[in-house]
Amino acid sequence: MKRITIIIIIIAVAGSAAAWVLSSGGKEQSETSGIELKVERGNLVEHALAVGRVEPRNEIEVKSKISGVVNKVYAEAGDYVFEGDPLLEIRPDPTPLEMAEAKRNVERAEISVENLQREMHRIEQLRSRNMVSEHDYQDLNRRLRDSEINLQLNRERLELLESGRILIGETLIESVVKAPTEGYILEKMVDVGDPIVPLTSYQAGTALMSIARMDDLLFKGTVDEIDVGKIREGMPVNIRIGALPHANVTGEVTKISLKSTTRDNSTVFPVEIRIIEDDGHTLRAGYSANANIIVEKREDVLIIPERVVTYNDDQNTVEIPGKGENGRIQKPVELGLSDAISVEVIDGLEEGDVVLEKPLRTLASQ
Repeated sequence: MKRITIIIIIIAVAGSAAAWVLSSGGKEQSETSGIELKVERGNLVEHALAVGRVEPRNEIEVKSKISGVVNKVYAEAGDYVFEGDPLLEIRPDPTPLEMAEAKRNVERAEISVENLQREMHRIEQLRSRNMVSEHDYQDLNRRLRDSEINLQLNRERLELLESGRILIGETLIESVVKAPTEGYILEKMVDVGDPIVPLTSYQAGTALMSIARMDDLLFKGTVDEIDVGKIREGMPVNIRIGALPHANVTGEVTKISLKSTTRDNSTVFPVEIRIIEDDGHTLRAGYSANANIIVEKREDVLIIPERVVTYNDDQNTVEIPGKGENGRIQKPVELGLSDAISVEVIDGLEEGDVVLEKPLRTLASQ
C-alpha cells in the first residue's frame, strides 16, 4: 500500500511539471534587444571563391635519348639554367648480351656488304659484254646500297653503346643531357647511379628533371557550380596565399572550363587565373591558395547588416523604432548587392536612419 501511494505522488508531480512546461516554460518569448543601428554608406564586393594552387604556365620534363645510368649531375633543384646548359651525364650501360648482339650485327652487315660488292664487280664485267640486263644490274645496285646503310646503322648503334656519343647527319646525340629551355629547375627526379630508360616513339622514357620559368605563373583551381555562372574571363581577382598571409597578390581570370569535375561529391569547374602582381614576394610552384574573384563591386552606397533583414517572398522588411508592438514597426525596403554580411539598400531608408536588431528569442520562466 505504501509503494502504491509513492507511485501516485510521483505521477502527480510529473504531470504538474509537464503542465507547467507546456503552459509557460515551453513558450518562446520575445525580448527587445534595444540595439539601434544607423544606415551608413560603404562599399560592397561580391566574390566567387576558387580553391587551388600556384603553378607555372609551362613546366617541361627533361628526358634522355639514350639508355644507361646517371654518371654525373651538373645542376640541382633551385638552380637557374639557360638553354643548352649541361644538366646530367648518362653513361651507357648495355648488358653483355646487348653488346655482343651489336658487335655481331656489325660483323654480319660487313660480310653482307663484301659479298654484294664482289657480286657487283662480277655483274659490271658481264654488263660490259652486254650479258646482264639493266634490270638485274639496278636491282643488285639497290641491294648493295641498302646493305651499306644497314652497316652504317649497326656501326652507329655499337658506337652509341660504347661511347654514348654519336653524330647522325647534323644531329649530335651524346650522353650529356642539356637544358631544352631557360628557367629554374623545380625538381630533380634522379641521382647518380639511377638507371635511365630513353625517350622513344614507343615509350615515355624516364623523367630526369622539370624546368619552368617562374615569371609567368598561374593560379589553377576550381569554382563551385553555384558561382561559375557569375564569373567571366577578364574579371579581377584577389589571391590569398596560405604560406604568405600578408601578401597582396592580384590576377585576372583567363580560362573557365566548359566541363565540370566532381570533387568531394560536389560539382566544380576548373579555372585558370593569370597572376599579375606578386607584391614583391617570391611565389613558389605548388603554393596552396584561395582566389576571390570579384563578381560585382559597389562603392559609396547605403548599407545595413544583412542580419536585420527579414526576407519574404513578396516583400523584404526591417524593424525601426515606432509605436507598434514592443516599440517596433515593420519597414519595407528594396535591397541590392550583398556580400553575405552587409546588404545594399536601394529604397526605403535614408542615410542616418535607424534600424533595430532583431529581438533575441529566449525561453521564459515563471
